[in-house]
Amino acid sequence: MARKRRSRSVERRLRRGAYLLPSLFTTGNLLLGFASIILGLDGAFRTATVLVFVAGILDAFDGRLARLTGTESEFGREYDSLADLFTFGAAPALLSYLWGLRELRFWGVSGLGRLGWLIPLFYLVCAAVRLARFNVQTKVVDSRFFVGLPSPAAAGAICSLLFFAKDLRAQTPIRFFLAASLILVGSLMVSTFRYVSFKQINLRQRWSYRMLLIAAALVLTVAIYPPAFFLTVAVIYTASGPLSWLVGRLRPRSGEPAATPLGPAQDPEEEIP
Repeated sequence: MARKRRSRSVERRLRRGAYLLPSLFTTGNLLLGFASIILGLDGAFRTATVLVFVAGILDAFDGRLARLTGTESEFGREYDSLADLFTFGAAPALLSYLWGLRELRFWGVSGLGRLGWLIPLFYLVCAAVRLARFNVQTKVVDSRFFVGLPSPAAAGAICSLLFFAKDLRAQTPIRFFLAASLILVGSLMVSTFRYVSFKQINLRQRWSYRMLLIAAALVLTVAIYPPAFFLTVAVIYTASGPLSWLVGRLRPRSGEPAATPLGPAQDPEEEIP
């Protein structure tokens, strides 16, 4: 009897540790987002964007770790969303403003008037809406896809542009391009385009040797010029949702609706009972 009690006590401690482990990854995500903002205030934009990239990696692991250990919970989901809003919503928006939008002049008006901070605010609001919608859709959406551009990918797209154009911040056209990117990426977050979630990838299965060549090319690109790698990956993934929908509309399958599985989903309000 005493042995059973001890085993139950050990099991409870292990279970608490399992719940704590995913939360540590989420806390690391939040910490990196805060550090990114601090570095942005000091003008170290390239290092600040790298921290957002690293936070994206932690964010990818905390959910998988929770599912692997069977420790998913409502608290963990809400905590993760709040951390994501800060790191992938507020941090990229503030970095964009500090990087150049506050100094942009349009028709002689500094900072685009109020648009200098309204555009980053628009991106932040879209990130908040995207995360709130994700929380209420977890039980009704195909886990293979995200409805709308995920907030970590959106932050990666904005930060990859800042990372690539670090030395071009004095050029006005680049600042306009950044402002347009914030509006576009923010709109894609709240869109109904479907994006591959990569949750079904099985690393244990055998892959073609051609994948090794692709992986080698990616590693070589990172080694030679990292900004080009991050920007290329961000552009490809960001454009994949609308392009997949367009391909599905142009080449519908016989006997099926025009939209493919990567096409836009139904209105989220219609999906949720």
